[in-house]
Amino acid sequence: MNDSQYPWCILVPDRDNIKEIYELSDKEQWQLCHESSLLASGLMDIYKGDKMNIAALGNIVPQLHIHHIVRFQTDPAWPAPVWGMSPAQAYSEAVLQTVLQPLRKQFANSVTWSNDI
Repeated sequence: MNDSQYPWCILVPDRDNIKEIYELSDKEQWQLCHESSLLASGLMDIYKGDKMNIAALGNIVPQLHIHHIVRFQTDPAWPAPVWGMSPAQAYSEAVLQTVLQPLRKQFANSVTWSNDI
C-alpha cells in the first residue's frame, strides 16, 4: 500500500472472481493462510513492529485481498484502525525502492500460488 505512515502489504490470491476466503478450496485456503503467515512474519522480522494487523475487508475492492499492516505504538493511528485516520502519504520513488529492497530479499524464495492446487 502506498502509504509511508505504515509498512503495509496486500496479499492477493491469483484467483478470478473470488470475493471471500470460503470461496477458495480447502487447499487454497491453507495456501492463503500459509502465505499470509509468511508475509506477516517477514514483515515483523524486518520492521520489528508492536502489532501485526491482518484484515480482509473488501468493501470497496471486491476481489479477495488481505491487508497486512505493521503497527507501532508511535504510529499516527495507534491504537485505532488505520482506515480513515489520515490521508495516505505516498512514498517518493527513491524511498519506495529503498523500502522494497528488504521486502524483496525477505520474500525472494517464498511460496507462490500454484495452478496445480
